[in-house]
Amino acid sequence: MNNKEKSFDKRLDRRFKNGKHTGEHFQARSADDNGFIIGRNPVIEALKAGKLIDSIFVNSEAGGSISLICKMAKERGIPIKQVNEQKLSGMCPGESHQGVIAVGACAEYVEIEDILAAAAEKGEDPFVIICDEIEDPHNLGAIIRTAEAAGAHGMIIPKRRSASLNHTVFKTSAGAASWLPVARVANLASAVDKLKENGVWIYGTDGSGEDCYGVSMTGPVGLVIGSEGFGMSRLLKDKCDFLLRLPMAGKITSLNASVAAGIFMYEIVRQRTADKIKD
Repeated sequence: MNNKEKSFDKRLDRRFKNGKHTGEHFQARSADDNGFIIGRNPVIEALKAGKLIDSIFVNSEAGGSISLICKMAKERGIPIKQVNEQKLSGMCPGESHQGVIAVGACAEYVEIEDILAAAAEKGEDPFVIICDEIEDPHNLGAIIRTAEAAGAHGMIIPKRRSASLNHTVFKTSAGAASWLPVARVANLASAVDKLKENGVWIYGTDGSGEDCYGVSMTGPVGLVIGSEGFGMSRLLKDKCDFLLRLPMAGKITSLNASVAAGIFMYEIVRQRTADKIKD
């Protein structure tokens, strides 16, 4: 970002704080840490300025400039979530949302090709994490943190029914969300097909699978982490080349999604490291 762009951002943020813009009064950014942009004019200005926006919540019954906001969001590929007045008021208690709240993103999304290119640039087999509807932002943030530390080249998440790169995820990831490339796709099954076309083997995590310590994962890997409570969807499960499980010796038969993801990822790291030592 050059000095001119930084200066523009400071002026824009100052206008938000002052609650003024071209002589009109409007609601400023929320004072909490959620990265919310609240109110019609602030959201419009943020869209015009090219601010990183993860998603936009709008009152399905609101009119006026809400239609303009939806049009601008669609042009930028930003998901629009239709909600009621109660939902919006719950997101910003005591503030006037005017029927719209935008959620700021902590990083830009990439394309699947960018993730594969990152692996190629390092001369490494692709190591990609695929999160199948991980809805808890703390879980997603923890998975991103571990994936970045483990040397994964990127992550793929769905646009719908999933946590995304919001500020809670950024905090939980301890900043790793700024470093790990994340692609957000409309269809995970199609994304898996694209990985397969590029020689990536897909490993799903499921209780019915083989013990992960007995399966080779030293080549190009796409690791699917299922959602909290439900696991992988049937469609993704059917697309997997291998199904893996963790050995469970206790009475509890499952682990937290982010904990399980970390164990699987570091088994991949262990195998790759051992394979390099052999060479």
